[in-house]
Amino acid sequence: MKTFLLTAAAVVCASSVPAIANAADWQPTRPIEFIASAGAGGGTDVFARTVQSAINKNKLLSQPVIVSNKGGGSGAEAFVHAKTNAKDPYKVYFGTQDVYLLPIGSKLSYAPSDLTPVISMLFDPFLLWVNPESGITDVASFIEKGRASPNGFKAGGAKAKEADETLVSLIKGATGINVRYVPYKSGSEVAGQLAGKHLDFNVNNPAESMEQWRAGAQRPLCVFSARRMPGKAVVGEGKSWADIPTCKEAGLNVRPFEQPRTIWLAANMEPGVVEFYKELFRKVTQTPEWKSYVERSVVIPTVMADAELRSFIANDKTGYEEIFSRNGWSSH
Repeated sequence: MKTFLLTAAAVVCASSVPAIANAADWQPTRPIEFIASAGAGGGTDVFARTVQSAINKNKLLSQPVIVSNKGGGSGAEAFVHAKTNAKDPYKVYFGTQDVYLLPIGSKLSYAPSDLTPVISMLFDPFLLWVNPESGITDVASFIEKGRASPNGFKAGGAKAKEADETLVSLIKGATGINVRYVPYKSGSEVAGQLAGKHLDFNVNNPAESMEQWRAGAQRPLCVFSARRMPGKAVVGEGKSWADIPTCKEAGLNVRPFEQPRTIWLAANMEPGVVEFYKELFRKVTQTPEWKSYVERSVVIPTVMADAELRSFIANDKTGYEEIFSRNGWSSH
């Protein structure tokens, strides 16, 4: 969550291993498996397959890369797999803040310390979306209509007690609107529910609702980022992404909130292995496939690794813990 990017306690700890060895100390000698903590077609799956494609097309590895999906338990299945495959350098885990967020709200059989953070490659912004037929044209009319409704608003998001529901709870607190939250399996499903007028709003990422905006079935009111998004090409209603105001400037007092796309290894990995993958993924960010993905998906390219990443994780985790405690969601 990006600028809000709640987060706290340096989840795992590459810092617990000896000084970083040179990447040349380790090279893969057999196929590598990218494990996405989401089902096929989800944001994390697309992220993993984009990285796979960039590696293959640019011949960044001599060994093949396969992608598998372990999205059960809101993604916890993938991270439990990391715990049961400790020290396996051929399994790489793709996720978001879910690695350290899920154990806050549920009792699980893994802990964040069962994984080693390698790199975060980008942030996904969140937007406030409504159905144009609702008559809501901006944040002011959104708040006015929500407060006036006897039953409040019905919102939907991907998963329960995760990024979407956390952001919805912040909107509820900032506006005083009574909001009922319904979890779905994916952002694309949530987009369909809003387009079908089964929801009053959602907080989808740009790529999840872009086609509905083009078709006139959804309308973005504001973006939960510190600054406006890039992109001046017209997308929907004669507007571009850059025309969408930040939520703060539109009058919705919710701190910036974005979602990191992160890559992990199992715990206690040899330093040379971590360094090898970190440098591999840095190379990916320079490929045409990655640059096309960034532009197409309207994401914020932000590479973090080493101490910077561990600090971000610690701060973000702390932020989530505070919100979960306030909402009564904590499992502890």
